[in-house]
Amino acid sequence: MSVKIKSTGSYVPEKILTNFDLEKMVETNDEWIRTRTGIEQRRIAADDQATSDLAYEAAIKALEMGGVSPDEISAIIVASITVDHMFPSTACVLQKKLKASNAFCFDLEAACSGLLYSLEVARSLMYTNKRLKYILVIGAEKLSSILDWEDRNTCVLFGDGAAAVLLENCENTSASCIIASDLGADGNYTDILQIPAGGSRMPTSHETVDQKLHYLSMAGKDVFKLAVNAMVGSCQRVMAEAGITAADVKWLVPHQANYRILKAVAQRLNIPEENVYMNVQRYGNTSAASIGICLDEIARGTLAKTGDYVLLTAFGGGLTWGSILLKW
Repeated sequence: MSVKIKSTGSYVPEKILTNFDLEKMVETNDEWIRTRTGIEQRRIAADDQATSDLAYEAAIKALEMGGVSPDEISAIIVASITVDHMFPSTACVLQKKLKASNAFCFDLEAACSGLLYSLEVARSLMYTNKRLKYILVIGAEKLSSILDWEDRNTCVLFGDGAAAVLLENCENTSASCIIASDLGADGNYTDILQIPAGGSRMPTSHETVDQKLHYLSMAGKDVFKLAVNAMVGSCQRVMAEAGITAADVKWLVPHQANYRILKAVAQRLNIPEENVYMNVQRYGNTSAASIGICLDEIARGTLAKTGDYVLLTAFGGGLTWGSILLKW
């Protein structure tokens, strides 16, 4: 048995929020944002759009590309930190929207590493159970719902979006496109990237709302160094496992956090900038959706050909990180 990517899909909301729009909302400016992050604009979901709505749009595109009907899906995994509800799972909500009645469903939370974690979980499930023909993996976020729009250090960084990857279980053992993977985490740094309140540790109260503890909190300088080191090490382990070098990589697809992190990772890996796929300037940081959106753009733009190596890598709150090497 082998597991391959059957198809992809992505969706971003219609509303565009530019750096110039943010200048009117918070003390910042276009030059400050661009020089520090590379971001020029981001997409913002409508008030009546939930994460499952974004996920649905991406999922439909992936199913259409793959020629697969919803009732053929064996499982749905949704990676998100902005789920519709604490429970039921957003994956179950999405199942209802898709009418994918034969799928079992669950959410996975690994922040910006969520899509890579979910792909590896899905691949493992398919290797151990040949009856799982198709698994739909989704990374979807409505990050605008958890941002303090008065905090210029965080609100300028993030955007909303969703991406879908449809995995297929194949009899052909040479069809597998996932060559190697590496996942990691370090819980010693849980406090540098988090939403402090809303869980069992600090339930919702008037005080937590007044203190804005339900918004995303980040220690930016600490995150930068840890992110670069973790992604570089993870990529190196994956390439070593596959027996390839940086010169063999057609595309490095890092989590779209900010341009400086992407550039630093590429430099440390000796991968030329022209081989680093970037759309952070258009969408900002869409957390679990970001790598999937990049993959869908590569697939639909025919930017990779059969046999090319595509290296995915991510880093997120937890702290979590991971890399997956694909052979196109």
